[in-house]
Amino acid sequence: MLQVRLCQDKASIGVVLAILAATGFSLKAIFVKQAYLIANVEPVTLLSLRMLFSLPFFMLISFPALKQIQKLTFRESVLLICLGLAGYYGASILDFMGLEYISAGLERIILFSYPVLTIAIGICCLGARFDKRLVVPVSMCTLGVICACLSDLQIHEGAKHIWLGILLVAGSALCYAFYQALSEPMIIRLGAKTFSVLAMLVSIIAVELHFIIQLPLSELKQPRDVYFLCAMMAVFSTVLPVFFQSAATKYIGAARSVLISTIGPALTLIFGWLILGEAITGLQIIGMLLVLVGVLTMKGTRE
Repeated sequence: MLQVRLCQDKASIGVVLAILAATGFSLKAIFVKQAYLIANVEPVTLLSLRMLFSLPFFMLISFPALKQIQKLTFRESVLLICLGLAGYYGASILDFMGLEYISAGLERIILFSYPVLTIAIGICCLGARFDKRLVVPVSMCTLGVICACLSDLQIHEGAKHIWLGILLVAGSALCYAFYQALSEPMIIRLGAKTFSVLAMLVSIIAVELHFIIQLPLSELKQPRDVYFLCAMMAVFSTVLPVFFQSAATKYIGAARSVLISTIGPALTLIFGWLILGEAITGLQIIGMLLVLVGVLTMKGTRE
């Protein structure tokens, strides 16, 4: 009886942690959009501040991971650097740039469709076979993104800027898909935690170099509210969600954690409406539902 109760408690904790992780990730776009409303700040400046605020937390857990570098071959080291640049630097900077032009809700829907791109990379670059059962979910995800894009185009004027934002965020999703498709060998080699920490350290270095090359250090001087938002982004949309998601997977398994994470786009739509005053349209809701169902169906066919 006691053992059953403990299992139930762990499952409940896992569900709560997964919801907190999804909520944290969903708030990232909200923090970025708020910062753009407060000050005329460059995307790379925001990302640099986010990484600087995140750095102390990652440094605390990075020392054991750094020991693993000695075991890597030259080829593995190059792959690690490329994945760090794609997954956390490239995806992040393109995402922040795209959020200058499109709504937080549309950004989240586009990003959440990255499994389609991951499959495409696997087929085109890694020799994976296409499962016919994926035709329907891939079509649903694609149609869902199109619906969400059309919704933003109808609401806002300046379609060229909207298309630019869509392309930038789609590029972000592509970078993350590349990271997902090619990271499996490194995760097996190093372990998920060690690999994630090392890839994050690579991205932090890349972001700060990008900032130094593009802008003067004086650009780091921003209004207090921007610092506050970047600190919140670092803690609640970067560090804590990573650990919450990892712990949730431990308690309830990867499948249930992924299932709960599908509330992310809906949460971003709601937060965008409540905090930023973004409109929620029927077309946007249809697009979100198509993407969510497509992603869930896709994961089911792959398991």
